[in-house]
Amino acid sequence: MNAPEAPSTVVVIGAGTMGHGIAQVAALAGLKVTLVDQDQVALERGRKKIDELLAGALQRGKLTEADRDRAVAHLATSTDALAAARTADLVIEAIVEKLEVKQSLFRALEGAVPPHAILASNTSSLPLTKIAAPLARPERLIGMHFFNPVFLMKLVEIVVHPRTSAEAKAAVLDVTRRMGKTPIVVHDSPGFASSRLGVILGLEAMRMVEQGVASPADIDTAMELGYNHPMGPLKLTDLVGLDVRLAIADTLAKEIGGDQYRAPQLLRDMVARGELGKKSGKGFYDWKQG
Repeated sequence: MNAPEAPSTVVVIGAGTMGHGIAQVAALAGLKVTLVDQDQVALERGRKKIDELLAGALQRGKLTEADRDRAVAHLATSTDALAAARTADLVIEAIVEKLEVKQSLFRALEGAVPPHAILASNTSSLPLTKIAAPLARPERLIGMHFFNPVFLMKLVEIVVHPRTSAEAKAAVLDVTRRMGKTPIVVHDSPGFASSRLGVILGLEAMRMVEQGVASPADIDTAMELGYNHPMGPLKLTDLVGLDVRLAIADTLAKEIGGDQYRAPQLLRDMVARGELGKKSGKGFYDWKQG
């Protein structure tokens, strides 16, 4: 595989919370970015959110007008993933956490991208080895696990499976640093490093709410002030999405086992009611009230 030393053309598939955030930081880094979503409404919503975030950063003095204008100029949108991928150096998927859906997407992408292109998954818990299994060239698949909110969080987990090429790893480390992020390299294993640890904390905080130990706000304050966490585990769950947290917990419970990954009934009930966190307006906090 002759991967470019510095990928310059990036396609991000999925315009949701993670996808539009990845597209934003890539465009700010001077990369040519196409944000893709088959849902035109979701695509427009993602692009609008990027514009709002850039405007907010400009107002706070975090960006110059030149920075903002460069990012806007480097960002395009499309509803056709395969067409966009034909000229990509790097394709990052940020779609639903379902193995079969990701496998299907990457099989299709493999036939569309240039020979040198790298395929990356933003999965937070699914095994890269399984995602890569149907591919003819699994060596160019790698994990790039970003964190929410992408524009603020510095960490990116670079997940390598046994057949990931050294060239793909080196190129992705380079482009991650160009985005202003700090990469760590994790070998493919259930939950990688961050989800495996972070989900346990989040699920235990939910069990405390379920058992009436303390309110969500007080549990979060305990971790913020007592352990210097920038955000408590329940507010973080609201930002990530309760449905996403439930999917990760169920995946880890299946792959690793142990009561520590067993999702509390409270979480299942909230997801069933559509209380998914910030994106639905209600989770452990009422986001409609600010």
